[in-house]
Amino acid sequence: MEWLEVFFTGLIDLSNAMAPYILFGLVFAGILHELVPDTIVTKHLGKDNVSSVLKSTVFGIPLPVCSCGVIPLATSIKKSGASKGSTLSFLISTPITGVDSIMATYGIFGWIFTLYRVVTSMIIAMVAGILTNIFDKDSSASSSTVKSATPSFSTVSPPKTATSFSLNTPQEESCGTGTGSCCGSSCEESKKFSFTAAMKYAFVTLLGDIAKPLFWGLLVGALITVAIPDNLAQLLKDYSWLSYLVVIAIAVPMYVCATASLPIAAGLMLSGVSAGAAFVFLSAGPATNTVTIGVVKKMLGTRSLYIYLGSIIIGSMLFGMGLDYIFDISNINPSSLVHMDEDFGLISILSSLILWGFVLYFLFKPYFKKSECSGGSCCS
Repeated sequence: MEWLEVFFTGLIDLSNAMAPYILFGLVFAGILHELVPDTIVTKHLGKDNVSSVLKSTVFGIPLPVCSCGVIPLATSIKKSGASKGSTLSFLISTPITGVDSIMATYGIFGWIFTLYRVVTSMIIAMVAGILTNIFDKDSSASSSTVKSATPSFSTVSPPKTATSFSLNTPQEESCGTGTGSCCGSSCEESKKFSFTAAMKYAFVTLLGDIAKPLFWGLLVGALITVAIPDNLAQLLKDYSWLSYLVVIAIAVPMYVCATASLPIAAGLMLSGVSAGAAFVFLSAGPATNTVTIGVVKKMLGTRSLYIYLGSIIIGSMLFGMGLDYIFDISNINPSSLVHMDEDFGLISILSSLILWGFVLYFLFKPYFKKSECSGGSCCS
């Protein structure tokens, strides 16, 4: 049972390497969620130009939202008047990176690999957004929305409320009437920072969302180190173009969040697969899955879907090849970047225990807690 021992050793090393950075990233993400109002995200993305694409990309980079969790947020942004390009760039940049993922990437691969991942993610997202604005402009649907929305602005007497609007005019007219409703940024401005709410979002909402994919990501990452035959690893190493295609075929339909993809990529690199192939998985895996693909087609159309998939696949492979080229000319061994062979201190071990405690709690919670859903709908 030597392979079982190797598996659990790899699992422990992965957990110890990632846990401190994931926990720190969760805390930061919770604080960020409390400090940044949602209206700031929506009101800057309405224009059909490069500036809105850049803003949506920058907004999306630090947000710790997975490829499925970003769907309702992107839908809300689109309905609020964001262009197709802004929505698509936000859909790509948000799930690829996040504060927790950036910290975990640094913990495993170092700052150079982390910086490369963040910058290339921004480039891929911006290219997709710009191409969408050029080749798939909002036509009849959006123009009619704008035309129908324009007269409703004149019915709102205070100009301050025009920065955040809903196309439902009667609700907007009730703003500031003392009925207890909130409009524009008034609710956000009156909201006070709550550390308790920030931690609840971080360790209940956010960690609850990623617990399952993180669990499987850790297991798969540890399994890869013992399951990939030596000849297959050597084949993927010798024929990098083949490794790119294999990784793309696995990553595009697969659901894996940015953080959970890290142990899988680390396992690939430790097994001899090139850093470029591992990078392709880190880019294409979190950005796409079957659910998001269907939503993009329905929300933005077939042409935007092709741009979405094409930008991610081609961009990931090009930057993966670029990373391999840099490693080749610099004579860098990809496995040397993975920091998991060191002796871990008390903080790493405690962080790993805390992380696994939360992950296992969320995994087994549905089996021990009776459902309180009523009326056919549930809220967690």
